[in-house]
Amino acid sequence: MKEVVLYSYRIAIDYVFSGIPVEKTVVNTINPHSYVTAKADVAFKKALLSSDVLLPDGEGIVWAIKRRYGIHAQKIAGSDLHQMVLDKLNICGGRIFYLGASPETLSIIKSKMAGLYPNILVETYSPPYKEAFSVEENQEMIRRINNFSPDVLFVGMTAPKQEKWIDENKKQLNVKMISGIGAVFDFFAGTKKRPPQWMIKCKLEWLGRLLKEPKRMWRRNFVSTPLFIMDFLR
Repeated sequence: MKEVVLYSYRIAIDYVFSGIPVEKTVVNTINPHSYVTAKADVAFKKALLSSDVLLPDGEGIVWAIKRRYGIHAQKIAGSDLHQMVLDKLNICGGRIFYLGASPETLSIIKSKMAGLYPNILVETYSPPYKEAFSVEENQEMIRRINNFSPDVLFVGMTAPKQEKWIDENKKQLNVKMISGIGAVFDFFAGTKKRPPQWMIKCKLEWLGRLLKEPKRMWRRNFVSTPLFIMDFLR
């Protein structure tokens, strides 16, 4: 796996999920918004820097790598990573735990996985919807995960909460691969729609998401992206 350094972050440019890692591996993604958010959030920055694999999830990151190194990096969104893992584990077999989202969304995921990926065993848990977990709530999540002993743990709490939770708790988790993939839980369940493939291929996924969720996505595109570009051009 090749990496380049961008703003002190080591970013993978040709990552391929080839199977369950031997050592515990944290795989996260970075985009212009998470870069800007991490500048003001020390714990989030630490979580991103501590990732074993950091994937370029955003055309802004791909653009910056191209400008600085003359290298075309493959944009890998959380949905792309999730699909890589499902395709591989359905061939060789494996266990996945989904932590996050609503009980309804997780129920759909479990049903869909049983039909489409029969060689993958799945367990889920919907933690309380709150800013911070109590010690008891946190230990309950860890207990459920470790009792299932998954090969892969997907965390869907949205950034930066999910990355910070992973970084704070990874040493207690009996898992080989951990990844924060946010909205992918809803995309996979169909409770939210990812932009169509033609938009993704035309590098317009950001626009598709902005049109669907303007209140949530406007800051990413009209504040964070310009700030990211300004930092790069300095």
